[in-house]
Amino acid sequence: MDFSLALTPENIAVFLTLFVLELVLGIDNVIFISVLASKLPKELQARARNLGLTLAMIIRVILVFFAGWIITLTEPVITLFGIDFSWKDIILIAGGLFLVYKAVTEIHHKLEGIEEGDHASDDAKPVTFLSVILQILLLDIVFSLDSVITAVGMTSNMAIIVSVVILSFGIMLFASRFIFAFVNKHPTVKMLALSFLMLIGAFLIAEGFHIHVEKAVIYGSMAFAVLVEVLNLAVARNKARRENKKRATVQLLPSYPQIDESVAVGAALSKAPGSGAVGLSAKPVEGEVDPDSEGRAGLG
Repeated sequence: MDFSLALTPENIAVFLTLFVLELVLGIDNVIFISVLASKLPKELQARARNLGLTLAMIIRVILVFFAGWIITLTEPVITLFGIDFSWKDIILIAGGLFLVYKAVTEIHHKLEGIEEGDHASDDAKPVTFLSVILQILLLDIVFSLDSVITAVGMTSNMAIIVSVVILSFGIMLFASRFIFAFVNKHPTVKMLALSFLMLIGAFLIAEGFHIHVEKAVIYGSMAFAVLVEVLNLAVARNKARRENKKRATVQLLPSYPQIDESVAVGAALSKAPGSGAVGLSAKPVEGEVDPDSEGRAGLG
Protein backbone atom coordinates (compact mmCIF):
# COMPACT_ATOMS: atom_id res chain seq x y z
CA MET A 1 0.00 0.00 0.00
CA ASP A 2 1.21 3.47 -0.90
CA PHE A 3 0.50 6.34 1.52
CA SER A 4 2.56 9.05 -0.17
CA LEU A 5 1.03 12.44 -0.86
CA ALA A 6 3.29 13.60 -3.70
CA LEU A 7 1.57 16.31 -5.76
CA THR A 8 2.43 14.89 -9.15
CA PRO A 9 0.24 15.57 -12.21
CA GLU A 10 -0.75 11.89 -12.26
CA ASN A 11 -1.85 11.91 -8.61
CA ILE A 12 -3.78 15.16 -9.07
CA ALA A 13 -5.60 13.75 -12.11
CA VAL A 14 -6.47 10.55 -10.21
CA PHE A 15 -7.64 12.58 -7.19
CA LEU A 16 -9.97 14.77 -9.26
CA THR A 17 -11.37 11.79 -11.19
CA LEU A 18 -12.09 9.82 -8.02
CA PHE A 19 -13.52 12.92 -6.33
CA VAL A 20 -16.09 13.44 -9.11
CA LEU A 21 -16.90 9.72 -9.08
CA GLU A 22 -17.46 9.70 -5.32
CA LEU A 23 -19.70 12.77 -5.51
CA VAL A 24 -21.85 11.16 -8.22
CA LEU A 25 -22.08 7.86 -6.34
CA GLY A 26 -22.77 9.76 -3.12
CA ILE A 27 -26.00 11.10 -4.61
CA ASP A 28 -27.36 7.55 -4.52
CA ASN A 29 -26.66 7.38 -0.80
CA VAL A 30 -28.25 10.76 -0.09
CA ILE A 31 -31.41 9.92 -2.06
CA PHE A 32 -31.83 6.55 -0.36
CA ILE A 33 -31.12 7.97 3.09
CA SER A 34 -33.58 10.84 2.46
CA VAL A 35 -36.35 8.39 1.56
CA LEU A 36 -35.72 6.19 4.60
CA ALA A 37 -35.22 9.05 7.08
CA SER A 38 -38.49 10.71 6.00
CA LYS A 39 -40.38 7.77 7.54
CA LEU A 40 -39.04 8.57 11.00
CA PRO A 41 -40.41 11.21 13.40
CA LYS A 42 -39.15 14.69 12.57
CA GLU A 43 -36.94 14.88 15.66
CA LEU A 44 -35.02 11.77 14.49
CA GLN A 45 -34.71 12.54 10.78
CA ALA A 46 -31.61 14.74 10.96
CA ARG A 47 -29.90 12.31 13.33
CA ALA A 48 -30.59 9.34 11.03
CA ARG A 49 -29.40 11.30 7.98
CA ASN A 50 -26.13 12.41 9.54
CA LEU A 51 -25.41 9.06 11.19
CA GLY A 52 -26.20 7.19 7.97
CA LEU A 53 -23.78 9.28 5.92
CA THR A 54 -21.08 9.08 8.60
CA LEU A 55 -21.34 5.30 8.77
CA ALA A 56 -21.28 5.14 4.96
CA MET A 57 -17.98 7.03 4.96
CA ILE A 58 -16.49 4.80 7.67
CA ILE A 59 -17.56 1.63 5.83
CA ARG A 60 -16.04 2.87 2.58
CA VAL A 61 -12.73 3.74 4.28
CA ILE A 62 -12.62 0.32 5.96
CA LEU A 63 -13.32 -1.41 2.64
CA VAL A 64 -10.47 0.55 1.05
CA PHE A 65 -8.01 -0.98 3.55
CA PHE A 66 -9.43 -4.40 2.73
CA ALA A 67 -9.07 -3.76 -0.99
CA GLY A 68 -6.89 -6.84 -1.43
CA TRP A 69 -9.62 -9.04 0.00
CA ILE A 70 -12.34 -7.25 -1.99
CA ILE A 71 -10.52 -7.99 -5.24
CA THR A 72 -10.85 -11.72 -4.46
CA LEU A 73 -14.65 -11.26 -4.40
CA THR A 74 -14.53 -11.02 -8.17
CA GLU A 75 -13.45 -14.66 -8.49
CA PRO A 76 -16.26 -17.00 -9.74
CA VAL A 77 -17.80 -19.14 -6.99
CA ILE A 78 -20.86 -20.58 -8.76
CA THR A 79 -22.07 -21.12 -12.29
CA LEU A 80 -25.77 -20.93 -13.24
CA PHE A 81 -27.22 -21.06 -16.74
CA GLY A 82 -23.73 -20.78 -18.17
CA ILE A 83 -22.96 -17.58 -16.20
CA ASP A 84 -20.15 -17.42 -13.65
CA PHE A 85 -21.18 -15.56 -10.51
CA SER A 86 -18.71 -14.16 -7.99
CA TRP A 87 -19.47 -12.95 -4.49
CA LYS A 88 -19.43 -9.42 -5.86
CA ASP A 89 -22.10 -10.35 -8.43
CA ILE A 90 -24.24 -12.03 -5.77
CA ILE A 91 -23.99 -8.98 -3.48
CA LEU A 92 -24.86 -6.61 -6.35
CA ILE A 93 -27.90 -8.69 -7.37
CA ALA A 94 -29.14 -8.95 -3.77
CA GLY A 95 -28.64 -5.22 -3.20
CA GLY A 96 -30.32 -4.35 -6.48
CA LEU A 97 -33.34 -6.51 -5.67
CA PHE A 98 -33.62 -4.91 -2.23
CA LEU A 99 -33.38 -1.42 -3.75
CA VAL A 100 -36.04 -2.17 -6.36
CA TYR A 101 -38.30 -3.64 -3.66
CA LYS A 102 -37.96 -0.58 -1.43
CA ALA A 103 -38.54 1.84 -4.31
CA VAL A 104 -41.60 -0.04 -5.63
CA THR A 105 -43.04 -0.31 -2.12
CA GLU A 106 -42.65 3.43 -1.50
CA ILE A 107 -44.14 4.29 -4.88
CA HIS A 108 -47.10 2.00 -4.10
CA HIS A 109 -47.62 3.77 -0.77
CA LYS A 110 -47.56 7.14 -2.50
CA LEU A 111 -50.10 6.04 -5.11
CA GLU A 112 -52.37 4.60 -2.40
CA GLY A 113 -52.09 7.80 -0.36
CA ILE A 114 -50.36 6.14 2.60
CA GLU A 115 -48.35 8.80 4.41
CA GLU A 116 -45.26 8.34 6.55
CA GLY A 117 -46.20 7.07 9.97
CA ASP A 118 -49.61 5.82 8.79
CA HIS A 119 -49.66 2.07 9.48
CA ALA A 120 -53.28 1.56 10.29
CA SER A 121 -54.18 0.49 6.78
CA ASP A 122 -51.64 -2.33 6.36
CA ASP A 123 -51.01 -3.47 9.95
CA ALA A 124 -47.30 -2.81 9.48
CA LYS A 125 -45.01 -2.22 12.40
CA PRO A 126 -43.84 1.38 12.91
CA VAL A 127 -40.45 2.19 11.39
CA THR A 128 -37.75 2.29 14.05
CA PHE A 129 -34.51 4.24 14.11
CA LEU A 130 -32.45 1.03 14.30
CA SER A 131 -34.18 -0.55 11.29
CA VAL A 132 -33.50 2.55 9.19
CA ILE A 133 -29.81 2.59 10.15
CA LEU A 134 -29.45 -1.14 9.37
CA GLN A 135 -31.01 -0.67 5.92
CA ILE A 136 -28.67 2.26 5.26
CA LEU A 137 -25.66 0.14 6.28
CA LEU A 138 -26.66 -2.73 3.97
CA LEU A 139 -27.05 -0.45 0.97
CA ASP A 140 -23.83 1.41 1.83
CA ILE A 141 -21.93 -1.85 1.54
CA VAL A 142 -23.50 -2.54 -1.87
CA PHE A 143 -22.79 0.99 -3.13
CA SER A 144 -19.25 0.90 -1.76
CA LEU A 145 -18.16 -2.35 -3.43
CA ASP A 146 -18.15 -1.07 -6.99
CA SER A 147 -16.72 2.28 -5.89
CA VAL A 148 -13.80 0.73 -3.98
CA ILE A 149 -12.98 -1.74 -6.76
CA THR A 150 -12.98 1.13 -9.29
CA ALA A 151 -10.78 3.29 -7.04
CA VAL A 152 -8.27 0.52 -6.37
CA GLY A 153 -8.15 -0.20 -10.10
CA MET A 154 -7.17 3.42 -10.77
CA THR A 155 -4.49 3.83 -8.10
CA SER A 156 -2.80 1.94 -5.30
CA ASN A 157 -2.26 5.14 -3.29
CA MET A 158 -4.42 4.67 -0.18
CA ALA A 159 -3.86 8.26 0.94
CA ILE A 160 -5.52 9.59 -2.23
CA ILE A 161 -8.48 7.20 -1.98
CA VAL A 162 -9.12 7.88 1.72
CA SER A 163 -8.77 11.65 1.21
CA VAL A 164 -11.26 11.57 -1.66
CA VAL A 165 -13.77 9.53 0.37
CA ILE A 166 -13.57 11.82 3.42
CA LEU A 167 -13.75 15.04 1.38
CA SER A 168 -16.65 13.89 -0.81
CA PHE A 169 -18.67 12.64 2.15
CA GLY A 170 -18.01 15.87 4.02
CA ILE A 171 -19.58 17.78 1.13
CA MET A 172 -22.47 15.31 0.98
CA LEU A 173 -23.02 15.65 4.73
CA PHE A 174 -23.34 19.41 4.31
CA ALA A 175 -25.56 19.22 1.21
CA SER A 176 -27.75 16.37 2.47
CA ARG A 177 -29.84 18.71 4.65
CA PHE A 178 -30.84 20.82 1.65
CA ILE A 179 -31.37 17.79 -0.61
CA PHE A 180 -33.49 16.14 2.09
CA ALA A 181 -35.65 19.25 2.56
CA PHE A 182 -36.08 19.77 -1.19
CA VAL A 183 -36.99 16.12 -1.90
CA ASN A 184 -39.55 15.94 0.91
CA LYS A 185 -41.04 19.37 0.17
CA HIS A 186 -42.02 18.52 -3.41
CA PRO A 187 -44.02 15.29 -3.89
CA THR A 188 -43.12 15.05 -7.58
CA VAL A 189 -39.41 15.30 -6.77
CA LYS A 190 -39.75 12.54 -4.18
CA MET A 191 -41.47 10.33 -6.75
CA LEU A 192 -38.63 11.10 -9.15
CA ALA A 193 -36.09 10.14 -6.45
CA LEU A 194 -37.88 6.82 -5.91
CA SER A 195 -37.75 6.21 -9.67
CA PHE A 196 -34.00 6.87 -9.54
CA LEU A 197 -33.60 4.26 -6.81
CA MET A 198 -35.54 1.74 -8.89
CA LEU A 199 -33.33 2.54 -11.89
CA ILE A 200 -30.15 2.16 -9.83
CA GLY A 201 -31.43 -1.15 -8.45
CA ALA A 202 -32.05 -2.44 -11.98
CA PHE A 203 -28.55 -1.27 -12.91
CA LEU A 204 -27.03 -3.22 -10.00
CA ILE A 205 -28.93 -6.36 -11.01
CA ALA A 206 -27.72 -6.00 -14.60
CA GLU A 207 -24.13 -5.60 -13.37
CA GLY A 208 -24.52 -8.76 -11.31
CA PHE A 209 -25.54 -10.66 -14.46
CA HIS A 210 -22.50 -9.25 -16.32
CA ILE A 211 -24.65 -6.94 -18.43
CA HIS A 212 -22.53 -3.82 -18.53
CA VAL A 213 -24.34 -0.48 -18.70
CA GLU A 214 -22.31 2.71 -18.94
CA LYS A 215 -22.70 4.84 -15.83
CA ALA A 216 -22.78 7.89 -18.07
CA VAL A 217 -26.06 6.62 -19.55
CA ILE A 218 -27.61 6.11 -16.10
CA TYR A 219 -26.52 9.37 -14.54
CA GLY A 220 -27.03 11.31 -17.76
CA SER A 221 -30.66 10.19 -17.84
CA MET A 222 -31.04 11.11 -14.18
CA ALA A 223 -29.57 14.57 -14.79
CA PHE A 224 -31.93 15.14 -17.73
CA ALA A 225 -34.94 14.07 -15.64
CA VAL A 226 -33.89 16.43 -12.86
CA LEU A 227 -33.59 19.29 -15.36
CA VAL A 228 -37.10 18.61 -16.68
CA GLU A 229 -38.49 18.50 -13.13
CA VAL A 230 -36.77 21.81 -12.26
CA LEU A 231 -38.41 23.39 -15.32
CA ASN A 232 -41.80 22.00 -14.25
CA LEU A 233 -41.39 23.46 -10.77
CA ALA A 234 -40.38 26.84 -12.23
CA VAL A 235 -43.43 26.87 -14.53
CA ALA A 236 -45.77 25.97 -11.65
CA ARG A 237 -44.26 28.68 -9.43
CA ASN A 238 -44.57 31.37 -12.14
CA LYS A 239 -48.15 30.33 -12.90
CA ALA A 240 -49.11 30.60 -9.23
CA ARG A 241 -47.45 34.01 -9.04
CA ARG A 242 -49.39 35.30 -12.08
CA GLU A 243 -52.69 34.02 -10.68
CA ASN A 244 -52.06 35.82 -7.40
CA LYS A 245 -51.47 39.09 -9.26
CA LYS A 246 -54.74 38.77 -11.20
CA ARG A 247 -56.84 38.43 -8.10
CA ALA A 248 -58.57 41.70 -7.13
CA THR A 249 -57.62 43.08 -3.78
CA VAL A 250 -60.49 42.81 -1.31
CA GLN A 251 -61.12 46.07 0.57
CA LEU A 252 -62.33 45.30 4.04
CA LEU A 253 -64.74 47.74 5.72
CA PRO A 254 -63.51 49.33 8.94
CA SER A 255 -64.88 47.72 12.03
CA TYR A 256 -67.13 49.73 14.34
CA PRO A 257 -67.89 49.10 17.98
CA GLN A 258 -71.13 47.33 18.73
CA ILE A 259 -73.80 49.94 19.58
CA ASP A 260 -77.11 49.24 21.25
CA GLU A 261 -79.60 50.54 18.67
CA SER A 262 -82.38 50.76 21.22
CA VAL A 263 -80.56 53.71 22.87
CA ALA A 264 -80.45 55.66 19.60
CA VAL A 265 -84.10 54.87 18.81
CA GLY A 266 -85.17 55.92 22.31
CA ALA A 267 -83.28 59.21 22.01
CA ALA A 268 -84.87 59.97 18.66
CA LEU A 269 -88.43 59.29 19.88
CA SER A 270 -88.10 61.03 23.24
CA LYS A 271 -90.01 64.32 23.72
CA ALA A 272 -88.21 65.33 26.85
CA PRO A 273 -86.56 68.75 26.67
CA GLY A 274 -82.88 68.66 25.99
CA SER A 275 -83.04 65.07 24.90
CA GLY A 276 -81.76 65.90 21.44
CA ALA A 277 -84.91 64.70 19.69
CA VAL A 278 -85.75 66.24 16.33
CA GLY A 279 -89.43 66.85 15.59
CA LEU A 280 -91.16 68.22 12.53
CA SER A 281 -94.17 70.53 13.05
CA ALA A 282 -97.37 69.76 11.18
CA LYS A 283 -98.35 73.52 11.33
CA PRO A 284 -98.13 75.31 7.95
CA VAL A 285 -95.38 77.83 7.55
CA GLU A 286 -96.77 81.36 7.31
CA GLY A 287 -95.22 84.48 5.86
CA GLU A 288 -95.19 86.86 2.93
CA VAL A 289 -93.74 85.84 -0.31
CA ASP A 290 -91.65 88.24 -2.34
CA PRO A 291 -93.26 88.44 -5.78
CA ASP A 292 -89.89 89.08 -7.42
CA SER A 293 -88.37 86.01 -5.79
CA GLU A 294 -88.18 82.86 -7.85
CA GLY A 295 -87.80 80.67 -4.79
CA ARG A 296 -90.57 78.47 -3.46
CA ALA A 297 -92.37 79.48 -0.27
CA GLY A 298 -92.35 77.51 2.92
CA LEU A 299 -90.91 74.06 2.98
CA GLY A 300 -92.50 73.16 -0.28
